[in-house]
Amino acid sequence: MANQQPPKALLFDIGGVCVVSPFQAILDYELENRIPVGYVNFSIQKGPHSTGAWQLIERGETELNDAWFEAFRAQLSVPEHWVEFYIKTSAQNAKKDGAVPDIAVDQIPPVPHIDAKKMFWRMMRTSRTPDPWMYPALKKLRDSGRFILGALSNTVAYPTGIVDDEGVLFDKSLTHPPAPWPYVNDSRNIADCFDVFVSSAHAGVRKPDAQAYELAVRLMGEKGREMGKLGKGEELKMGDALMIDDIGANLKGAKNCGLRTLKVDLGRTKEAVTELEKLTGLQLLAGKSEEKARL
Repeated sequence: MANQQPPKALLFDIGGVCVVSPFQAILDYELENRIPVGYVNFSIQKGPHSTGAWQLIERGETELNDAWFEAFRAQLSVPEHWVEFYIKTSAQNAKKDGAVPDIAVDQIPPVPHIDAKKMFWRMMRTSRTPDPWMYPALKKLRDSGRFILGALSNTVAYPTGIVDDEGVLFDKSLTHPPAPWPYVNDSRNIADCFDVFVSSAHAGVRKPDAQAYELAVRLMGEKGREMGKLGKGEELKMGDALMIDDIGANLKGAKNCGLRTLKVDLGRTKEAVTELEKLTGLQLLAGKSEEKARL
């Protein structure tokens, strides 16, 4: 990848990339409630693709309400998924210790109880905070004017007037840190950072489905021609775009469509920005004065 030309377009995920990861809220919930780490994400990924509560809400095919929260709780409580996860992780842990796993199904503890509504709203509140490394990098990329900037995010459509688990009216806007954070007066709408913003719940397609990437790249191509960053009639090819995401399955889907990819690991956005510097040829990490403002 290092020998390739810089991408013409950068396609960002939002949660876990541009803003603090909702996975952090999941991890915190699992640790607080002694739920094996990784189980919630495992259950979400199991879906099913067509009928899973999480998959439906991210495609905008159902409404966020108490009935959905109950369906989400049920998705996280499927006994077969719990047994599969428990045996899999126990085997992995035993292998690390050099032991041979021998687990009988009747020895597996009950499916953990998960307060789906409480955990969901924790996730949503957490992901309103700009990431201290990637957000400034995104602003510098925009100021450079060199790239078509797009976002492709698996989202939730919030009904007007919805309140969270604490009975507080939910505001999905960004919560910028106070001064000396240099972007304290920025727009609180993350979409304003991009030339193209594709929200899964409004577009009806979600990652890792191929249609989501195809839609985003097509829209970025149209915007690139409109802005003069692409020639008249020039097509933005899949290989001209770099997908930046924190979920392996989403990156696999992007790669299968021909996009370049960059993985952002939980809590390691600074390292991802360092890699992004190499790929774009721009200095994106903060200087000393900016570093003091961040801290």
